[in-house]
Amino acid sequence: MSVKAETNPGQPGTRAVLDSRPEDPHDTMTDRAKKAPRRTAERILDHALALFNRYGEPNVSTNALAAELGISPGNLYYHYPAKEALVNALVDRYEQALAAALAAAGPPDDAEGAWLLVPALLRLAWDHRFIFRDLNDLLTRNRQLETRCQAALALQQDAIRARVRCLCLLDGQPLDADEAGALAVSIVVLLTYWLSYEYVRDPRRALEPDNAEAAVRRGTRQAMALLWPYLSTAQRQRLRPGHIATALAGTPGGRLRP
Repeated sequence: MSVKAETNPGQPGTRAVLDSRPEDPHDTMTDRAKKAPRRTAERILDHALALFNRYGEPNVSTNALAAELGISPGNLYYHYPAKEALVNALVDRYEQALAAALAAAGPPDDAEGAWLLVPALLRLAWDHRFIFRDLNDLLTRNRQLETRCQAALALQQDAIRARVRCLCLLDGQPLDADEAGALAVSIVVLLTYWLSYEYVRDPRRALEPDNAEAAVRRGTRQAMALLWPYLSTAQRQRLRPGHIATALAGTPGGRLRP
């Protein structure tokens, strides 16, 4: 516990108040000075993501964000001089999460890991849905995102193409490079624009937080419809119930078949 001085607005002098939080003996003044800006910067990003996802990035001003946070616009500007800097920092988060999701999927010949990658990528898009909701507009206004989005698409396409080459068959034979590439592109297009489709279907409710699982489930079933004809009977049997269905909780009957 420590004692700190508190200024009484409108009155001269200060008064002492008790701070009941325990002090960390290893938390030096220098440490605290470093932590405070970092915590504020992360808090700003958390609130920006929530507001951008809810209302769309073009509809949230930096003044509105500062008011939501209870900080001054100057404090917000100190951490992020423009809304473009906020967007870039949130895209940083998305890129890190994308790399983690691709790594967690395991090797390309792991059928269950490959299938779990589909809802994982859709959930990732949902968590950063402001990007996909306003993608064309963002790319027009923020040229830095152009190469970053292209790189993210390429990562997803390469990962899915590798799994398609290992797991998918056509007339009993593995798909060739062109066939696998075309199927991978179709899946990535679906993953990229699925939330836009959801929004068009129901603009008032589609992107509300309580619709997350339903949107991911519907998108996963559509990706499944693209892949299912190319899976062997053995793979279909493995991918119907159990482990995979757990990832798609709520799918009728726990079955993945369209």
